Amino acid sequence: MKLEEFNYDLPKELIAQEPAEPRDSCRLMMLDKKTGAWEHHHFRDILDEIRPGDVFVFNNTKVIPARLYGKKRETGGKVEMLLLTPKGNDVWEVLVNPGKKALPGVEIEFSDNCWCKVLDKTEFGGRVVEFHYDGNFDSLLDQLGEMPTPPYIHKKLDNKDEYQTVYAKYKGSAAAPTAGLHFTPELMEEMKKKGAELLFVTLHVGIGTFRPVNEENIEDHEMHKEWYTVNQDVADEINKARSEGRRIIAVGTTSVRTLESAGQSGTLEAGSGWTQLYIYPGYQWHMVDAIVTNFHLPESTLIMMMASFAGREHILAAYEEAVKQKYRFFSFGDAMFIR
Repeated sequence: MKLEEFNYDLPKELIAQEPAEPRDSCRLMMLDKKTGAWEHHHFRDILDEIRPGDVFVFNNTKVIPARLYGKKRETGGKVEMLLLTPKGNDVWEVLVNPGKKALPGVEIEFSDNCWCKVLDKTEFGGRVVEFHYDGNFDSLLDQLGEMPTPPYIHKKLDNKDEYQTVYAKYKGSAAAPTAGLHFTPELMEEMKKKGAELLFVTLHVGIGTFRPVNEENIEDHEMHKEWYTVNQDVADEINKARSEGRRIIAVGTTSVRTLESAGQSGTLEAGSGWTQLYIYPGYQWHMVDAIVTNFHLPESTLIMMMASFAGREHILAAYEEAVKQKYRFFSFGDAMFIR
C-alpha cells in the first residue's frame, strides 16, 4: 500500500494546543467498524456504551521530563536532546538536535553537575549517550527537563501533569499515551459501577510510536523497539474474559500494541519484552475488540493501525467528518471509540 493512501487534509487551527477541562468533557466520535457509521457524543457518554463485563486495558506508563537543553563543551553550541530508552548504567538512547555535529566523543553539558558523552550513533538517526552527574538522576531530570510535548503543540504547559494520565505509575516514556488523557478518577469509578473491569499494562512510549513513515510503500517502514510488560494476573483476567466472550477494549494505540504483541498465539502471554509490532491493513487481529483512541497524524503508523482495525475507507470518511465538525486533533484533541 502507498503512503499517500493514508493522507487527509487537516486545517492547522484544529490541532489542539491544550487539553479539555475537565478532561472528560472533550468530544467523542463513536464509530462502527463494520458499517462505518458514526455518532457524535462527549467523552463521558462512553459510560452509555459499557456492557457489564467489558474489560478496559490502560497503559500506565509515566512520562518523564525527557527534553533537555544543553551546550557542547568544545564549542558552546546549543543542543536539544530527547531521552528515549534507558540502556542501563546511565546509558540512554536519545535524539539530538542538531544531530550532525553530535558525533561520538562529543560532550554535552546541561548544568554544573550533569553532562553526557556521545558514545555511538543508532540505526534510526539517534545517539547513544552516557550521563555523568552528581546526586540522583531522576531528581536532576525533574529540575532540568521539560515534558516532551510534540512539536505541533506550541503552547507551554501550565504544569507537567497536563501531559500525564491520572493513572500513570511507571516512569519511562518519552510521550504520553494520549488516549488515556481523557479519563478522570471519577469517570473510572463510574465505569466500574457500570460493570467494567479496568486493567493495566505498561508500554514505555519511544520513537517507535511517533517516528514518521518516510517510505513510499508502507510495508517497507521499520518500527523501532519499545519495552512492554504484562503482569500474570492481568493476562489471566484478559484470557478469562475472552473465553467468556467479553469485550477487550484497548485504551490507546500503545495498549493495542502491548496486547497484540503479547497475544500473537491467541492467548495473552504474561512477561516483558521488546516489541516492533507494526500494524497496518492486512494485519490479523488477535486480542482487541474495541479501541478508545485519538485522531492521529496523516500518514502515521497510528492512522494505519486504525485503518487495519476499522477499514481504511471507514477511518478516512470518519476523519473527514471530524474535520467538517471541527473536532480537535492529535495529543490534546478529541477522541474516538471504535467498536
